[in-house]
Amino acid sequence: MALWRIRATVDDRPGYLAVLTASLALRAVNILAVQVHTTEAGAVDDFLVDAPDAMTEKDLVAAVERGRGRDAWAARAEARGLADQPTRALALANRLVRDPEALGDVLRTLLGAGSVTWRPAPASQVAARSTDTMRLPDPAGGCYDVVRREPSFTPAEFARAQALVELAAAVNRRTGDQVTLMMPDGAELLLRPAVSDDLNALHAMVDRCSPESRTPGLLGRPPEVVAARLRRMLEQPRGVLLVAVDSSAAADRIVGAGQLIVEGALGEVGLLVEDGWRRRGVGTALLRRLAGHAGRTGQAALVAHVAANDLGMLRTLARLHRPGPVERDGEMMSVTVPLVDRPVDISAPTPATTT
Repeated sequence: MALWRIRATVDDRPGYLAVLTASLALRAVNILAVQVHTTEAGAVDDFLVDAPDAMTEKDLVAAVERGRGRDAWAARAEARGLADQPTRALALANRLVRDPEALGDVLRTLLGAGSVTWRPAPASQVAARSTDTMRLPDPAGGCYDVVRREPSFTPAEFARAQALVELAAAVNRRTGDQVTLMMPDGAELLLRPAVSDDLNALHAMVDRCSPESRTPGLLGRPPEVVAARLRRMLEQPRGVLLVAVDSSAAADRIVGAGQLIVEGALGEVGLLVEDGWRRRGVGTALLRRLAGHAGRTGQAALVAHVAANDLGMLRTLARLHRPGPVERDGEMMSVTVPLVDRPVDISAPTPATTT
């Protein structure tokens, strides 16, 4: 017995697939896997089969045509084809997460392409498909031309390829958001966007902080309330949560966090740095990156709600060298930091502090 891959178009009508499979069964062809791609021309059925050694490509195509299949194509397959497409796509996605530069090789493997060529094309010329060519954007610039002589590309294959391109772009963006901070004493911290797996480490950092160092939104809260707030910080649809990670520890240890919440033209910021890392520039580095993110996404100003006796946070805000309005309400101060040179309307509502 030998492994073959067969593709054919079948009318998308009840019973037609059964006729095709029956025709293959009459020739002792065992179907190991099947995928159905919906197209305007009908259902494109993609089979992985085990056929008698004596059968040829011509024999298989003839069996498909007797089963009312058209545009038939058959080619010898390898044992790795036994892995179903979702499993293969997930494995390739895992490879991209570890190495986004491997996008070209991943596309070749996913699509069984004859060639994958990078070209310096403008955005208006990418994300296109013909029967034998896909043009997909490269997240780093330009595009990939993916060519396969046969069988023809289907819309489902195009969608899978685009999903992997988008994954590579997301990994590239996250990698670009990472920066290593060298401390005056030689220690190194990694500043990066937080991910869901950071929840326990964030909670541990909050527990290590003294009440005096916590920002007002977390001060004196029960542990279950703190956990719920941290989950919301990680899941917010807009804004960003950055963490400062001490990679020299036995396990990566978060020693600081900075949050930006976006609402309208204003972005609310909050910082929390554990006691042993305060007054070492961690908060300033986090705040500057948050300000840069807010500026890139069109916010006109930052606002921070600070305890009046939190001189460290007030000094950190002053280091941005962009003085703005300061309002005091009892023990709390609201400090606005303009990010543009035009007047900022601070009467716009700001979200409640969450850090």
